[in-house]
Parts: sequence; C-alpha cells; structure tokens
Amino acid sequence: MTEVKNPLVSSESTSAGDAEAISYLKQHVAGGQHWYLALLGAIGLWTSAEEVCNDRTYCYLIDGEAFDWLLLAERLCETVDGLLPEDEKNDLLFRGIPPLELQAGEVKKLIGERKYGHYLNYFYGVTVEEALLLAVQEEIDKERRVRGFRSQGESADETYQRIYNTTREVLLKLFRQEKRYAQLKSITLAELKEFTYWLFKYRLKRCEKAKIASDTKKALGYLKRQWQKRGVFKVLAADLPPEDAV
Repeated sequence: MTEVKNPLVSSESTSAGDAEAISYLKQHVAGGQHWYLALLGAIGLWTSAEEVCNDRTYCYLIDGEAFDWLLLAERLCETVDGLLPEDEKNDLLFRGIPPLELQAGEVKKLIGERKYGHYLNYFYGVTVEEALLLAVQEEIDKERRVRGFRSQGESADETYQRIYNTTREVLLKLFRQEKRYAQLKSITLAELKEFTYWLFKYRLKRCEKAKIASDTKKALGYLKRQWQKRGVFKVLAADLPPEDAV
C-alpha cells in the first residue's frame, strides 16, 4: 500500500493534489484494486479543505480540524460513477457501512496520520456529539412516556438544557455571533455540522471531566446500538474503547 499523508489546505480551485487523487482513484479501480482501498488512497492524496464543484460547495475540514471524510468520499465516488458496486457505494455513503473491515493502522497508512487525526476530531466532535443529543433525547422521551406524556415535541429544549445548561436557540445564536454568520431561521446541513462541532468544544470547555466521560460513554453506547441494528462493524476503524472503559 502506498503511504499518502497530504494534509487538507484551503483552495479556491482544483489543485494538482486533487487532480492526482481523482486520477489515482480512476486508475486503481480500473486496475482491479478493491474500490474502497482505492478510495482511501485517493482521500490520502486530496489536498483541498473546501471547493466548489458543479455549483455545490464542499467543506471537508470543519473549523480547520475536523475532517468530514464521507463528504469527500461522496465527491470522489462521483468521479468514477458507474465503476463501483452500487449497493456497496450506497451502503458506505448513506448508511456509513464500509465494504471492508480495516484496522486503524491500515486506514492511517492509506489516508495519512494527520488526516486520520482530523477524522477522529470529526468522529468525536460531530458523530458522537450528534449521538449524545439523540441518546439524551431518547432518555427524556422514555421518562415522559413513564409519566404518561405522549408528546415528544417538547423534549428537544430539555435535551440541550441537560447537556449544555441552556437552550438550542441560545446556543445557535452564540455560535452564529462568534462565527459572524447571519441569524437565519433555517440552517443548512454544512452549518449544522459546524454548529455540532462547536457544541462539542463548548461542552468540553464548560463541563467537568467526569460528566464529559459519562456523556461520551452514553453517546458511544447509543452509537454502537444503532450500528448493530444496521450491521455496521466499524466506521473507518476508529478503534473505539469498550463501553466500560470509556
């Protein structure tokens, strides 16, 4: 396997590294290498932190440190459309199920240590933070059902109160003020990911270590249960600790 360690950097046009990544993917898929290994190798060669392609803006690196690897995987898969097994590609992009189970060392060698570290930032800062919100909301909904409340619509604010000690509305306003974004009624998927990563860092700054560890354990437990339901064994070999060791 070729070791590729290109970091992600800001770019306003297709860089030589990005063109090389696309060429690498096409050549290795056509040459018979498993498409997932070729994809990870291409991800390792990619250099742009964000780009505009076909009128769509792709932001691969949130806050300069959290690598949204599945978004880049989607972008790269489009360049070999028709050459990949459709079911395996869809499982990866839409369900987070990779076609091969790789160890962390193998993934790290293909995409590079720096990108792998940035991926872990995204995993814990976005994926796990989303899972924490869902896990706490699930707890609240169960409590409400036990108390005889059927409606679950009011649990969202309570979820944010329990985790961050304030409401989502207040947090979103603070986030947008800090980032100098417009205070809109709607939110895009890209901004939502960035907001989630901001929430992760907000929580780390304000919570005690014991609560952070407890919340992380809860979120990872929730994630693992969801993965088991979908048949997911790992997500890019994150080497997650056992639940009782979190």
